[in-house]
Amino acid sequence: MKLEHIGIATKGIEDALSFWRDALGLEVAATEEVTEQGVRVAMLPIGDTCVELLEATNDDSPIAKFIEKRGAGVHHLAVRVPDIRAALERLRERGVRLIDHAPRAGADNCLVAFIHPSAANGVLVELVEHTEGTGKDT
Repeated sequence: MKLEHIGIATKGIEDALSFWRDALGLEVAATEEVTEQGVRVAMLPIGDTCVELLEATNDDSPIAKFIEKRGAGVHHLAVRVPDIRAALERLRERGVRLIDHAPRAGADNCLVAFIHPSAANGVLVELVEHTEGTGKDT
């Protein structure tokens, strides 16, 4: 496993880029809309990981709700796993509270699943499995 990315909820990706791209000098590797999750993402590599900027595309999006409740800021940590289904099963067996009991589609054709923050000391954790065609196969 490794740290895949740090997800940052933004009110708007373009505004957030004034810091991450323009001030820090990170480059945007990819942008994408994940319709199923109501989010637009921009990935900015930094070392062996990425900063993932998240912007809600509708008012029902988890990101819109997060910003309404907590404001912009760190939303989640994502951990890369080789087999997301096996990881979810191992967590279920250990009684870990999950948000997703099965993987779903994420950005860059990855499979993703979220662990409830109550299981990780208040931190929302995302599991990410790269699949064929992502350019980041494990």
